[in-house]
Amino acid sequence: MEPRACSLELSLLQLLEENLLQCSGYSIATEITGPTTVNGSERGSLTVQCAYGSGWETYLKWWCRGADWNGCNILVRTNGSEQEVKKNRVSIRDNQKNRIFTVTMENLKRDDADSYWCGIEKTGIDLGVNVQVTIKPDTKTPVLEWTTATASLAFTPAATQTSSPLTRSLLSSTHFLFLLFLELPLLLGMLGAVLWVNRPQRRS
Repeated sequence: MEPRACSLELSLLQLLEENLLQCSGYSIATEITGPTTVNGSERGSLTVQCAYGSGWETYLKWWCRGADWNGCNILVRTNGSEQEVKKNRVSIRDNQKNRIFTVTMENLKRDDADSYWCGIEKTGIDLGVNVQVTIKPDTKTPVLEWTTATASLAFTPAATQTSSPLTRSLLSSTHFLFLLFLELPLLLGMLGAVLWVNRPQRRS
């Protein structure tokens, strides 16, 4: 086979391969690598590091959510520099010297568990590698609920102490009146007896 025919056949095969990959929804990921699975805890954070080959330093890097390559939602992307870019709970930073870009997800929720992609934006089909993110549920008791329960328990003794002085005051007043009405006639009777004994007697 002539050299020109071989070159033409090779070009056609490469074009066919690119078209097949584009139709299937996947990219050639030989220039980018990343972890297969990353685990995180609810309310915590996780970090994903993806590496790329030489020559891709100034290309935009992105972090995309969704199992479908063509329909995934890009959450955050770099701006071509090493400056960190943050959007909502997700940030991305590109270390062009070491050819590694880092994605950080904060304040994780259970529904953050999904299929994600580390990607490099380029003409034609982007480069990408799939990363599965799993979230472990948080079993700790929320601090807010514990504070509310403590406040409720602390309220009951305070109410009891507030009503106690009033009750003791009423009891003291009743006791005083009881003694007053009981002892006053007794004192008057004793006084009358003393006066009767000491009265002047008539002489016969």
